[in-house]
Order: sequence, then C-alpha cells, then structure tokens
Amino acid sequence: MVFSLPEGLPSGRFEQRGPSEIWICDELPDDVEKVWADLLGQAPVTGLQPHLCWPDDPARPADPAAADAVQLEEVLAADFGEYRRRRLPYWSDPASAEPPDDTPEGIEPWPHDPGPPFASWPGLAPAGPGSGTGPGPEEAAGRTAAELLRTDPYAASLRLVLVPARSSADVPAAIGWTDRPPMPLMGALLRSWEDRFGARVVAAYGGELYVSVARPPLDPSHAERLALEHVLSTADNIVDDPPTSFPEYARELPGRTQWRFWWD
Repeated sequence: MVFSLPEGLPSGRFEQRGPSEIWICDELPDDVEKVWADLLGQAPVTGLQPHLCWPDDPARPADPAAADAVQLEEVLAADFGEYRRRRLPYWSDPASAEPPDDTPEGIEPWPHDPGPPFASWPGLAPAGPGSGTGPGPEEAAGRTAAELLRTDPYAASLRLVLVPARSSADVPAAIGWTDRPPMPLMGALLRSWEDRFGARVVAAYGGELYVSVARPPLDPSHAERLALEHVLSTADNIVDDPPTSFPEYARELPGRTQWRFWWD
C-alpha cells in the first residue's frame, strides 16, 4: 500500500502516474455524494483528493507546481489583449456571421457575437458571495459528482480515484489528464476559482473538465468578468463553438453551481 486509505471505500488498486501513485476504485461507492463530501473534508489531513476519470485515459503527467510561477492577472491581461486583437473584426462586423457561399442548405449561420464588453482587461471577477446557508465546497462537489454519474452518457466507465495533491486544482496535471489546455495557466485559474468561488475540480476525462461551484457570482457584471476568465482558459466550447454568444454565456453564469469545459 503506497498511502493509507480512508475507511469505508470499495476495493481498488494503486497505479503509477508519473512520479506519484494514485488509487483507483474497482466499483463506485453506493452513496457517492456523501462519500465525496467526506473525502474532501478529510483531504487537509489525508492529502488525498477525490476525482472522477477514465482509468485508461492516456497519462501525460505534468508538474502542478508549474502553476506557482503564473502571475495570473498579468497573464490574463496579456492574453485578453491578444484575444481581442484577433477577434475584434468578428465582434465589430455582424456580416461576419453570414454563411459562406458553400454553406449546405438548411444550415443556420452563427448569430453575431459582440464579444466581451471590455476594451481592456477588467481584472479578476470578485469572489462569490457566501450565503452562510448554502452548501459548502465539499457538499457542492459531492452533489456535482453524483449528478454527473446519474446523467453523463459515459458515467458507466468513470471511476473514483484518490490523488495525492494539495488541492483539487492540481489533480488534472498530477494525473496527466490532457495537454490540450495550457496546464500551468489552467492550474492557476482553478486554484484562484477555488479561493474565490469555492470551486472544486470533480472530473476530467477525454477532453472534458467539470468543476463544482459553492459560491457562484450573483451580480451580472461580476459574471461578465468571470465569463471572460472562462474564455481565456482556451476551452473550445467557449472560445470557438458558437452559437452561444459571450453575452448569452455570461447571463447563464449567475447562480450556476457547475461549470463544464471541453477541448477538441
């Protein structure tokens, strides 16, 4: 046994992932929501983060410590400047949404996207409000994990794993989930969302990443700034996959307790 396991877990096995070992369950626990919250609650002592993934995903482990060097505000400000320079012609010209001449019959053009309402980097979104009565990060993560397992078409192939990591934000890099997003930036964003919104990484498999949110923004202007952070994560479902325009995406964020990102 590489590390001591919390009590009450089903059988499983240890597996090498890069420089560290993870534990993979053979079968999911019966009450995933409660087990998940309990595991997260014990994580400050055990150092083990619960996570859902495909156990046979190709592993490309990266060092989570690379996120330590990311100056998040500076990087996002520079990235937004470049993103705005490239996208401004499309935001400014509604005709850019018109289909090309060879568009197949019956295919609707993408609606015009005016883009973010910022001429320069607006700064990080303020922290989400704490109601004092809603679920904490552990309970919110447990609910998200249980819902994902109930509704996702790939749920039957997902497994609970325990990953030695200081936070859930470091798990995608530690297990070698993917190299599609820039992992140091993604790790820095996830850490910051943990602090500001009570976010926890629940699952990463294929090209998809699921995050639970205990304290989502409620103010529409705050949600716009958070939506820009989501855009700058480079996730394809936000950057390159209309017809959801930036204003529409931002309007859906207040109160949302689960964020989904995917990369092709």
